Amino acid sequence: MYSWIGGDRPADTARAAKEAVDRGFTAIKMNGTEELQFLDTWDKVERCIANVTAVREAVGNNVGIGVDFHGRVHKPMAKVLIKELEPYKLMFIEEPVLSENVGGLLDVLRNTPTPIALGERLFSRWDFKDILASGAVDIIQPDPSHCGGITEARKIAFMAEAYDIAVALHCPLGPIALATCLQIDAGCYNAFIQEQSLGIHYNKSNDLLDYVVDPAVFAYEDGMVAIPDGPGLGIEVNEEYVIERAKEGARWRNPVWRHKDGSFAEW
Repeated sequence: MYSWIGGDRPADTARAAKEAVDRGFTAIKMNGTEELQFLDTWDKVERCIANVTAVREAVGNNVGIGVDFHGRVHKPMAKVLIKELEPYKLMFIEEPVLSENVGGLLDVLRNTPTPIALGERLFSRWDFKDILASGAVDIIQPDPSHCGGITEARKIAFMAEAYDIAVALHCPLGPIALATCLQIDAGCYNAFIQEQSLGIHYNKSNDLLDYVVDPAVFAYEDGMVAIPDGPGLGIEVNEEYVIERAKEGARWRNPVWRHKDGSFAEW
């Protein structure tokens, strides 16, 4: 498993990374940068490098660090950031650009020594088909909650195995989604790490384990978790707690980010 550190504009990243390692995690992921213009100023590049430097120095060389551009970087700046981040021996760079823009970065992505990950915005085998064949991506991240459930996610993972590409299923969600991902991981040779949302920065008043009857089913140890082996997905949902929370309602919306000129910026 890996642990998220920091929010959308990461602060105190070194401290957060060290705390995750102290909890037993051997891999963490952080946001790389705020929204960027097509061509932007060098201070924003330096801010990204400073955050990654602080994390690497805090956790040492043997902890995996994923840096997520979250699709909010355009091709010209992605080329700069990918090059500048090479010395930090990252576990991967995620979504260096939006999936539909990968074609413009094929040579850069193929030639960087840093593994490239993407796929949370792709929704079927056919969306992944050209990405897998491009040779530009090393890790795919389908989300079973988006791409058609267990069957479709397994088919995508098996396609990726034929291209010698790893799988790290996308899952910043709740216990049902996580249990689903773990069951898929159990049957996929190329699954190498699992995203999970325990302690993620947007969990304000409750958390992942609050929704299951037996939180021990997701007992993390040394940065790993056992595959749930109970009936079905291996978990029992705390239905009373779900009903209680449902009374409060939820209206979560993506933050609206805009550039200085008022144009929409990817979140």
